[in-house]
Parts: sequence; structure tokens; C-alpha cells
Amino acid sequence: MAVSPSPASPSRRRISRALALTLALSAAALSAVPAAAAALPAAEETDPKGVKPTVVLVHGAFADASGWNAVAEELTDHGYKVVAPANPLRGLVSDSAYIASVLKSIDGPLVLAGHSYGGAVIGSAAAGNPNVRALVYVSAFMPDKGENLGALAAKFQGSELQPALNPVPYSDGVRKGTDLYIKTDKFHSVFAADLPVSQTKLMAVEQRPIAQACFEEAAPGAAWRTVPSWFVVSKHDKAIAPDLERWEAKRAGSKTVEIDSSHVSMMSHPDVVTRQIREAASGTATGAAKSAALADTGSRTMALVGVGGLAGTAVLAGTALLVTARRQSAARGD
Repeated sequence: MAVSPSPASPSRRRISRALALTLALSAAALSAVPAAAAALPAAEETDPKGVKPTVVLVHGAFADASGWNAVAEELTDHGYKVVAPANPLRGLVSDSAYIASVLKSIDGPLVLAGHSYGGAVIGSAAAGNPNVRALVYVSAFMPDKGENLGALAAKFQGSELQPALNPVPYSDGVRKGTDLYIKTDKFHSVFAADLPVSQTKLMAVEQRPIAQACFEEAAPGAAWRTVPSWFVVSKHDKAIAPDLERWEAKRAGSKTVEIDSSHVSMMSHPDVVTRQIREAASGTATGAAKSAALADTGSRTMALVGVGGLAGTAVLAGTALLVTARRQSAARGD
């Protein structure tokens, strides 16, 4: 004979209902947490007034603007307008004036990046230009106002450039001077040891000489004293001593990264150099970016606190119902 289960008492039914309500409320509240978090937009990298700065890439000695090709491509892929002017390499004063005139032709905020001798040029060219928001030095000279590059280079050992130079007299019909080339058989080891030899052979043949006057003239300006700066130090640089690069960066208070690179880090490590330039570009809106990030974090926190509070309230309410039901059951002897 089958035995039927005895019906549950009213008190037990109340306890079961309370338990079910507790679990339902808790599950509903907790499931809302990821949904609420997903509904909040992530903080985005922003630029001043919503405008990305134009990035101006200035090459140095023994090279031309094509050395920036990989960096320029990455920057344009990230939505930046890029200008890579020809650096005359005739004299620090005249070269700086020329690049300064290029800067004046560009509307909106600017970020300047200078490689090697180009670093000395951007420091002077940017002086007094309110549109320049950041300077990026890549394996570069970074002279103070009144310093010349010859004296700066002599501060530290580690450069093999001087004995590798081939001086050649020149005349342009107006003035005479001396051009400096890197000897073909020294070009790879001194200038670009981490690039393929087949590539550096062509670079050596096509190199643009720099006038000796560029190392003798005093820098007419030093924008890094008032403009935020970033620095890429090449630890295996044989053209500019790495210790000089570190000293310059420390003196200027630059945000610095060191990489295992030859002098042409923008060619052998374009991803690292591009990241520094993008960081400098976003750093021009540090205040706005921080405010946006803090506002976003605050919104997320308040939303999650609210949802968490709802979950906690649900659990407490359900628990209270359960306890009440049990007490009533105990009082009735169920």
C-alpha cells in the first residue's frame, strides 16, 4: 500500500516561500551587475578640444625624411596628420628658423619629434610657438640655449662618430664651408647597426651631409624648458653617446624610455617610437584626459555600488523573511 506524504504545514510553506523569494531577489540583483557595468562607456583617449595634434617629424644628419616612414605610417593609421619636412642641415640657426616657418604654416596644436640633430632643431624651432604642446627626442641632441653640439657631444664617451666622419669642402655660390659625411665602410656600425647591411649600403650612398657649422653654432632656443618632453634613449647608439642622451633627458625632466637600439631607433623600433609620440600627443590633454577618466571611474563606481546595494538589500530582505517565518514556526510548535 502506497503511503502518501503528509502535507506541509503552513509554517513550512511560509519558510519555503521566503527562501525562494530570497534566492530570486539575489539572483536578479546580481545579474544586473555586469549589465550595468557594460552599459557604461570606457574612457577614451582624447585630445585638446577634440582635435588631434599634427605631428611634425624632423630628421637629423646623414639622412632624410624617409627615415620616418614606418612611424609616419603608424601615426596616420591612428588618425594623426603628419608632416615630415626636409631639414636643410646647413646651420643650427638657419635650420631652426626654417622649421619654425614650417610650423607657422600649420593650424592647430603641434607635437614635434626630432631624431639626432633634428632634436636640436625642434628645441629652437618650437621656442615661442604657443601651438607646440609636446616635444619628442629620439636618440637626439637636446641642447640648452647657448650650447653648441660639439661641446655637448664631448661631455660623455661612447660615440664613435668623430673618427668615422669624412669632411668635404663645399661652395654653394654664396658661401663656403665643410660638409660632413659618414665614411661608407663605417656607416653600418656607427649609424644603423641593427638594420640589414643591404639597407645601410644604400643609406650610406644616399646620405645627406651636414654642414660642420651645425655643430659649432649656439642653439638659439630651448623650448624643452617650458614644453613637456619625451625621450627615446638608444642603449646601443654609436653616433650619440647613450649617457649623453640620459643626461639630457634627466636635465629636461623628460618622460624617458630606453630601448636596445642603434642610432636609428625610429627605423629599427618604429612601434616604440610611435608609442612615445602618441603618449606625448595624448599628454597634451593630460588634465582633460584625467578628468574624463576620473569621471568615468566615478560613474562606474557609483553604478556598481548602487547595484551592489540592491543585491545586498535583496539578500537582507529575504533573510529577514526567512527568520520571521522560522520564528513563527517555532512559536507554533511546527
